[in-house]
Amino acid sequence: MRTKRAPVIDGLQYANWSGKIFRQMREGGVDAVHVTISYHENFRETVLNIEQWNRWFEQYPDLIFHGRWASDVDVAIDSNRTAIFFGFQNPAPIEDDIGLVEIVHTLGARFMQLTYNNQSLLATGCYEENDPGVTRMGKQVIKEMNRVGLVVDMSHSAEHSTLQAIEISERPIAITHANPQNWHPALRNKSDTVLKALAESGGMLGFSFYPHHLAGKTECTLQSFCEMAARTAELMGINQIGIGSDLCQDQPDSVVEWMRVGRWSKEIDYGEGTADKPGFPPQPAWFTDNRSFPGLRKGLLDAGFNEDDADKVLGLNWLKFFAENFDKQA
Repeated sequence: MRTKRAPVIDGLQYANWSGKIFRQMREGGVDAVHVTISYHENFRETVLNIEQWNRWFEQYPDLIFHGRWASDVDVAIDSNRTAIFFGFQNPAPIEDDIGLVEIVHTLGARFMQLTYNNQSLLATGCYEENDPGVTRMGKQVIKEMNRVGLVVDMSHSAEHSTLQAIEISERPIAITHANPQNWHPALRNKSDTVLKALAESGGMLGFSFYPHHLAGKTECTLQSFCEMAARTAELMGINQIGIGSDLCQDQPDSVVEWMRVGRWSKEIDYGEGTADKPGFPPQPAWFTDNRSFPGLRKGLLDAGFNEDDADKVLGLNWLKFFAENFDKQA
């Protein structure tokens, strides 16, 4: 499906949302964003987060609205607004009840990670020493997610679990925010084996700008990033890659503790990249907020992408993926 102009779509953000950020989305020409509305929240707590988003939709109707279908990207372009698509970075909102998969889809969720960094009821996270793969419940939940149109996201999952999810899922899965391990060996970045399997299955990779996932971290250059994107296009094909910035703009450092620790530990999980108290590292200078997207386009063109391929990376590939995966199966 093609819109009147090529859209700009970000496959993942977790900002400290405000009118300022919503206005910056419009200044940067961002037409759709997949936003994290749950890390470790249970179902009822996730509903409270949806209530908060409903208040923002009511408060800023000229800037944002709740996106549910691929066609809402066209609505966003026509109305000069940003469509907000909900997603979870952990299956905590469905608790241990497979019936909640359809409920959260009805409430507007369109992506759900099978794991965050730890073992979940469904699969194994990338910080675990052992990766036994997708669990019995995980197989059933993937089947139900496929049926209702909730995308399987394996951004924080371990390798064996990710490869199994690709194989088990009848619909293409997504890795919404990660980069190739061959560029930077962060725990959450993905091997060539995973990226090839993802591409062969029709899945999507969203490139992350989170400094711990970048070669050189905060000092990573736009040229290095865009050259990595070009190499990944050669590996996966131009139609299977997009942007998943993982932008955590204006979040206090205390939020990192919630992201990494949740309720499962009394100790701080320092995670990758630091032995200090968890906090958000500075963004690279070339991507500090949503107004940086035009500069990213220039970087892609300078790295050898033509205009059509840059359009695919910046939004058209995600739009096609949305169209194929958000509806219920017949």
